Amino acid sequence: MLKSMTGFGKASAENERISVEFELKSVNSRFLEVFFRLPNFLSLKEFELKEEIKKKINRGKISVSIQINFKDPKNSPWGINTEKLNEFIVSINEIKKLSSIKEDLKLNHLLTNKDLFSGNKFEITEDDFSFIKSTLNIAVDELNEMKSNEGNELAKDLSNRINEIDKSVKDINDNARDTVEEHHSLLKERIKLLIDDANINPERLETELALLADKADVSEECVRLNSHLKFFIECINENESNGRRLNFLCQEINREANTIASKTLSSEISHKAIFIKEEIEKIREQIQNIE
Repeated sequence: MLKSMTGFGKASAENERISVEFELKSVNSRFLEVFFRLPNFLSLKEFELKEEIKKKINRGKISVSIQINFKDPKNSPWGINTEKLNEFIVSINEIKKLSSIKEDLKLNHLLTNKDLFSGNKFEITEDDFSFIKSTLNIAVDELNEMKSNEGNELAKDLSNRINEIDKSVKDINDNARDTVEEHHSLLKERIKLLIDDANINPERLETELALLADKADVSEECVRLNSHLKFFIECINENESNGRRLNFLCQEINREANTIASKTLSSEISHKAIFIKEEIEKIREQIQNIE
């Protein structure tokens, strides 16, 4: 099953102590990149949270934001540091005396001092962190569901394009042998006209003509193309999404189409090869969004 690399996931949950909300956004990337916006008290837990995401996502640039609210302010990391507050008030009053400032102390004077709100040293409990991780996993599952839905649509489009390419390969293969035989006969007639009076061994001439005609044979390329196309469909239908493998197959299919276009002496086959290249280019654009 294919999965897109773009998607969005959101989850919220609460228990008797905290409420948690996660938002995840995913965009294209060659590798897995995870970026968190975490409160300070969770900064040391970032690695563990990334590992949770890595279990379920292989590629993409993932942006994660989290909002946590503590129901009891006394148990939150944002409590008031009363010791610092008292020191600050004493210092302000001393400054007012020394400078003859008569302005009263206002709330905005306090809000600008972050030290007043550091509270006591805070560490998230294991129970709360487990709850946070479980909420993250719900958000990841929602993200993956959206990616899978988009991946299914991509798979339908890719399958249709591969089927069209397969039809072109069949047409090329059906016409290839006739084209080679026609080219062989045409070369033979032209050479006879040019060297009718020359003393040339007919058997040697026939051998050389056969070699020239064989160089224009694209049946081997068609065999390899059929193999690549079959494997492509198998990859689309696998349980695991593998955009890298599909991209490699596109390169191989494009290489065979280039070889056919350069070898063939038929304009019809050449046009079919060009069509294959055009479709592969469209497929490669789609694959850039597959995990």
